[in-house]
Amino acid sequence: QVQLVESGGGLVQAGGSLRLSCQVSGLTFSRVVMGWFRQGPGKEREFVATINWNGSSAYFADSVKGRFTISRDNAKNTVDLQMSNLNPEDTAVYYCAAKWTLRPMVVAGTEYDYWGQGTQVTVST
Repeated sequence: QVQLVESGGGLVQAGGSLRLSCQVSGLTFSRVVMGWFRQGPGKEREFVATINWNGSSAYFADSVKGRFTISRDNAKNTVDLQMSNLNPEDTAVYYCAAKWTLRPMVVAGTEYDYWGQGTQVTVST
């Protein structure tokens, strides 16, 4: 059974930082592309970041570029999203997702095979 479990969400003031983590089990982690997505209140789910199988390549949404980083540890089956200089527009439920693919990265959420339950990030002014 494949499981993705996010952690690290919470309440932070604008300008602050948070680190989200996603623990993956039930699949060969080094063979999946990982992604982070978010869904803000009243908004559709949107792409945040994706990382290739060994962590050598990553791609970010323009809205988070330069503020967020993504990393993975294939020995621990985890993928992290480090978020800095947060602003209220970053308030959302953040989800990690996994995709079996030979492609280096995947942006479209509809292509992902597995999803976590999400973790809430709230940025206050």
